Amino acid sequence: MSIRPIDVARTDGGPQWVEAVATPAGVEVWWDEPRPHEGGRRCVVRRLPDGTRTDALPPGWNARNRVVEYGGRSWRPLPGGGLVFTNWADQRLYRRDGGAEPVPLTPEGPARYADLYLPPGRDEVWAVREVDDVRDLVAVPLAGGEVRVVAKAQHFLMNPRLSPDGRHVCWIGWDHPNMPWDGTELCVAPLGADGTAGPHRVVAGGPSESVAQAEWRDGASLYAVTDPTGWWNIHLVPLDSSPSVNLTPMESEFGAATWKPGMSFFAVAADGRLAALYGTADRRRLGVLDPGSGELREIGGEATYWASTVSVADGQVAGVSATPYTPLEVVLLDLDGGVPEVVSAPKPLPDRALLPAPEAVTVEGVHAHLYPPSGAPAGPAPYVIFVHGGPTGHMPIVLDLEIAYFTSRGIGVAVVNYGGSTGYGRAYRERLRHQWGVVDVQDCAVVARGLVELGRADAARLAIRGGSAGGWTTVAALVHSDVFAGGVAHYAITDPESWAAETHDFESRYLDGLVGPLPETRQRYTERSPLLNAAHASGPCLMLHGLEDAIVDVSQAERFTAELDRHGKEWALLTFPGEQHGWRREETIVATLEAELAFYGLIFGMETPEVPPLTLKGRV
Repeated sequence: MSIRPIDVARTDGGPQWVEAVATPAGVEVWWDEPRPHEGGRRCVVRRLPDGTRTDALPPGWNARNRVVEYGGRSWRPLPGGGLVFTNWADQRLYRRDGGAEPVPLTPEGPARYADLYLPPGRDEVWAVREVDDVRDLVAVPLAGGEVRVVAKAQHFLMNPRLSPDGRHVCWIGWDHPNMPWDGTELCVAPLGADGTAGPHRVVAGGPSESVAQAEWRDGASLYAVTDPTGWWNIHLVPLDSSPSVNLTPMESEFGAATWKPGMSFFAVAADGRLAALYGTADRRRLGVLDPGSGELREIGGEATYWASTVSVADGQVAGVSATPYTPLEVVLLDLDGGVPEVVSAPKPLPDRALLPAPEAVTVEGVHAHLYPPSGAPAGPAPYVIFVHGGPTGHMPIVLDLEIAYFTSRGIGVAVVNYGGSTGYGRAYRERLRHQWGVVDVQDCAVVARGLVELGRADAARLAIRGGSAGGWTTVAALVHSDVFAGGVAHYAITDPESWAAETHDFESRYLDGLVGPLPETRQRYTERSPLLNAAHASGPCLMLHGLEDAIVDVSQAERFTAELDRHGKEWALLTFPGEQHGWRREETIVATLEAELAFYGLIFGMETPEVPPLTLKGRV
């Protein structure tokens, strides 16, 4: 008995942007969730205090946006049960009240909106507006009307917040070539009577300090997640220029890489306590911090991971949690502790006997999570190294049916949080600085060889796979090492220099830190490029790519497979209309999983009769 591709598709993705709302009847919880069976749209869901769940968006509406291409916070609930949201099809802001049709609040045009925020006492929604490569903080009247620019500052902006007394506005900004996990500035400016910000000053952060979130404590100070110590901790930041105070001085991450504007890692309760997410990539906890005493008390129960979204209302905290045996679910629990209540709809899950028991390990200083195969004969098993994207990111220990799909068929999986991954402090992240294509490849090889030395993996049946930056590491490992019998690359970067010239603004200078600035370090780009070194591939490669990908163009896959073909290497390329950077449609998720399993069958010498056959070009 094995897990089916449709099982994976129906549990794929997770809720995000959770929000708790106090009402006279009790606490409501709102979130949005993926709907692979509805064309991959994201639907906002409202859960009433009596337990009733309703879709706050009718079919055909998709609460997503394309700000920095990855999108950001895309909706907020309005008092009385209404909703303001961004719609994927046209990127405009809309308002919906009750069961009425959504009404546009912004004009047609190229503008995109994200990181939505409702400033207290104002009948408007604030957002980051992106027009081409220009971003401003803007205010949009909820009754409709002219959009007002609140602040113009750095090239990238997020986290707009109005002070409790209405006198100041804060935001987080940064400029090229920094990425938000490299260095950002927490800015504060007076807010004039006309609703526009005056000259700002920087109260925290800088070129080598990353502020990930800020919330007002009162009119004279802010709480901020920032990392001057090398760990994202929560700090109290006064406005009077006195020193900030680290409220959580420990080697634990209270923040993460802000790939999407609007992520939240803590929330301030009415009584002054903070609900905070913290830990490492091996386990992320939910706790309650008393800023006065410094006491931090864990309340998250058995969850091994909490997603980067948290909200509090009326003494209760809402978040998204998971364990190795339960998927990402929206939960509600009391700030004083207790058993978390799952408020999102249950997902159909396979028998627990089909799920692997993950194990966190460190191999020669490299962090990894091992998922052993089930039903395999005694002795070394085939193993696939899973490589996360980013590369500034990580994979947590949670139920992942994509992994279980393979382990249930006797293929082991090792998730490698290579140097450069988040969740282990800045020093571990910085291992990848100027070493992309070197450290990540070496770390994956170290874990693979370690599994062989332990007798768990078969040296002749090792593969590597990943998506986006993980796809880069996959193809780089194929051409720069002899460890892997083959690789599967989802929407992969294959040539760094051409990608830097082709990609979107947010990541257009990312490679300055990962490889080096151009043109000074062009030789590194040439030496590391999988495209330019395709002749050295150690095994076949399966490439999978969406045809609407604005982050990594499909030409990256096409050029690489052409080079493999030119050098007599084996390959296959499958493309998917209507898909962007990542799979969202049920039929695509099923097709990519089946193709990947067929590929492993070919290179591992396994029978895979349950999936359509795959033909490798160049294979006799």
